Amino acid sequence: MFSVKQELLSALGAALEQVSPGAGSRAAFETPKVAAHGDFACTAAMQLAKPLKLNPRQLGEQLRTALLAQPAAAQWVESIDIAGPGFLNLKLKAAAKQQVVREVLQLGAQFGVQSANGRKLLVEFVSANPTGPLHVGHGRQAALGDAICNLFQSQGWDVYREFYYNDAGVQIATLASSTQLRALGFKPGDAEWPSGEKAAAYNGEYIADIAADFLAKKSVKADDREVTANGDVNDLDAIREFAVAYLRREQDLDLKAFQVHFDNFYLESSLYTSGKVDDAVARMQASGKTYEQDGALWLKSTDYGDDKDRVMRKSEGGFTYFVPDVAYHIAKWQRGFTKVVNIQGTDHHGTIARVRAGLQAADVGIPPGYPDYVLHTMVRVMRAGVEVKISKRAGSYVTLRDLIEWTSKDAVRFFLLSRKPDTEYTFDVDLAIEKSNDNPVYYVQYAHARICSVLTAWGGDRASLKDVDLSPLDSPQAQALMLLLARYPDMLASAATEFAPHDVTFYLRELAASYHSYYDAERILVDDEAVKAARLALVAATAQVLCNGLAMLGVSAPEKM
Repeated sequence: MFSVKQELLSALGAALEQVSPGAGSRAAFETPKVAAHGDFACTAAMQLAKPLKLNPRQLGEQLRTALLAQPAAAQWVESIDIAGPGFLNLKLKAAAKQQVVREVLQLGAQFGVQSANGRKLLVEFVSANPTGPLHVGHGRQAALGDAICNLFQSQGWDVYREFYYNDAGVQIATLASSTQLRALGFKPGDAEWPSGEKAAAYNGEYIADIAADFLAKKSVKADDREVTANGDVNDLDAIREFAVAYLRREQDLDLKAFQVHFDNFYLESSLYTSGKVDDAVARMQASGKTYEQDGALWLKSTDYGDDKDRVMRKSEGGFTYFVPDVAYHIAKWQRGFTKVVNIQGTDHHGTIARVRAGLQAADVGIPPGYPDYVLHTMVRVMRAGVEVKISKRAGSYVTLRDLIEWTSKDAVRFFLLSRKPDTEYTFDVDLAIEKSNDNPVYYVQYAHARICSVLTAWGGDRASLKDVDLSPLDSPQAQALMLLLARYPDMLASAATEFAPHDVTFYLRELAASYHSYYDAERILVDDEAVKAARLALVAATAQVLCNGLAMLGVSAPEKM
């Protein structure tokens, strides 16, 4: 039916050209709010009536006549009604709705996937500093970033996944000193251990593990580095290098457990060693968008809509944290990524205006609004009705690996994607392991497994279902299910454009509910071979779309549960 919709859009465009030359580009369908009103709605008559100085209902009549004269409308449209001030409500023939079943079975995993468009996209996500295990907030970011990458790939983009992290600076120095103290035999609570709310120390048990392996002169290998410890407790640089590699390996293990991969790990330190930070600052100065005041260098970010100017270089000489961000995004642009998406926590909201201002001030041809941002809130974790805040391993927060071990990779991904990124979310561990319809991932996966059990009981060749007569699929439940299958490609396109993988979770839950309603209304393995074949084709197509949608989220589609 996706192809049917495209044919009808072309027909609508031609009809619009007849009633108003140049209006063909306005061809668009909406989904009626009330299903009984039809399958597609068109509001073009009301939009064109005023400039044409015509009554919208009369214009609707003209458009209806022109559209019905189109061959595609004659083939696929049962009726066109005019409602209210000029709505056109199209009711499709049963054969039009049935067409989607054939399309899904023919295209399989490629249903909803668009051909390559030649455009590149870089998505930066997780980007956790190697100072501890990944926490649940990193997990939400990993799920978001990976799903957004999958969505854009489905729309024909060449997608590149990047992880950016700080391998130097104050936090890494704190990591090194904490590890050194552990190697010397001290622990949190000892007089020698930094104490107080803002004490420069990491207290988690993982620090003791790093120190023990450093003293044992072990080797660690991460995706982007390999280090062997020398065991010298006085060699702080060696401790720092080993601790960073150790935690990079730990993060790699977390990400592998979550089935997230990256194409590149980008080091913040490389922006300094390569001269990119100095070059970015020089460009901003050359454009006349900086000034000196009180011994500091300032960016005139208010020229670009920021609420106040921002310090670039502090009076003591160090750059503020947004300056390397500007250099990093210039590098992204120079690497050919004209579209960039950053997945970050809402605590980064204040950096958006200053980074974009810096990019405009650098005057390297980057358009305003670059890069795009998707900001997410943190996640509360509930277990046995009580909020969980502490992990023995991390010391002060629940880790991503904790959550996966308590539930499953599938549950964590689906749950963390089931709300808009900027809304608060509470992860209910007990619900995530519950085998009931209240558990959304179980509900969707069970629908897929239920279909697979039907197909297994049938035992026939699934490939043969591509060519069966679909005319028996005329019940209200079957037609509702087919209309929902037909929405999948447009839903994918919209979810990518809006950076909204939660739309996929909503769709999958709706599709699973529609299938369960269909299953309850009609027996599938009936004696009539023609009816049975048509119904088997419909449920096989439903299973395929459930599988495709779950894959967008990085969630499996089990055949048995």
